[in-house]
Amino acid sequence: MSEAPPEIEIKDELLLQFLQHLAIDRGASTYTQRNYRHALTDFCQWHQQDRASAPDWPKLQRDDFRSFLRYLGRKNFGRASIQLHFSALRTFYKFLVRRGEVEVTPIRNISLPKQPKRLPKFLTPEQTQSLLEAPLRELDALQKSDAKDIDPVDFLRDAAVQEVIYSCGLRISEACGINVEDIDWNEQLIRVRGKGKKERQLPVGTPALEAIRRYRLSLGDANTADGPLFFSKPASQKPLQPRLVQLRLKRYLAASGLDPALTPHKLRHSYATHLLNNGADLRSVQELLGHAHLVTTQVYTHLTTDRLKKAYESAHPRA
Repeated sequence: MSEAPPEIEIKDELLLQFLQHLAIDRGASTYTQRNYRHALTDFCQWHQQDRASAPDWPKLQRDDFRSFLRYLGRKNFGRASIQLHFSALRTFYKFLVRRGEVEVTPIRNISLPKQPKRLPKFLTPEQTQSLLEAPLRELDALQKSDAKDIDPVDFLRDAAVQEVIYSCGLRISEACGINVEDIDWNEQLIRVRGKGKKERQLPVGTPALEAIRRYRLSLGDANTADGPLFFSKPASQKPLQPRLVQLRLKRYLAASGLDPALTPHKLRHSYATHLLNNGADLRSVQELLGHAHLVTTQVYTHLTTDRLKKAYESAHPRA
């Protein structure tokens, strides 16, 4: 695994204020903070090399950013990376406009290479069930073998995490951020903190609640009435980290005969697709997923439309 590039010290005061705004005011994820920091640092380094000076943000013109776009193209940056760089610059300039540092953003009417439309991958209901059952299958097999000192806690946690992600359609960071007090056991609801610190309450299924209950009971003295719902290690009392969820999922995907390269986000895709396939309306799915804009949710309609086309072609006498 390649190491992450070292962080470059940022001395630009406006950039530092913006990154602080991202973290504190907007509650951006660590991934967004890191990606925007790297993108804006790339621009500063390019400007220093190309123009022999640090960028004077209020004085930059549209042509400066067109030059940067051409530079990214010459360096063979992919379309997704170019989009990310300009998303960071656009967001930064919106911040500067609100602060009164600039009157208008110069990043307008710049044509970026378009991203190819890629439909989200998802699991069938049968594949999903096999994956959700994988942690307890492995635990059962180990307990029946001659393996010594089998600790069931990690397997029970993994089963509960996967059930919750699929039951509620969560982002991995949202699942790791759940606290014990966020669960309303009587109403079968979970409070989730999404992007931009936005909270939403989501229905959670009985299998997920039972998986959580089994896991928490296995914690012994660490089963407290508050604090993180899922631990990396109970003794540490530290919340579960997304990277650990990703690594643990790979073993269960392989055990279920599925592609180990699939990410936990595919459970969220599967959640949305299964809801729509079973009659849920798009607006409700948008709210459940915590999407700010309906267009973000509409990508899933392509999947259900394909299913309807196949059903039509196989069933209609004059298709």
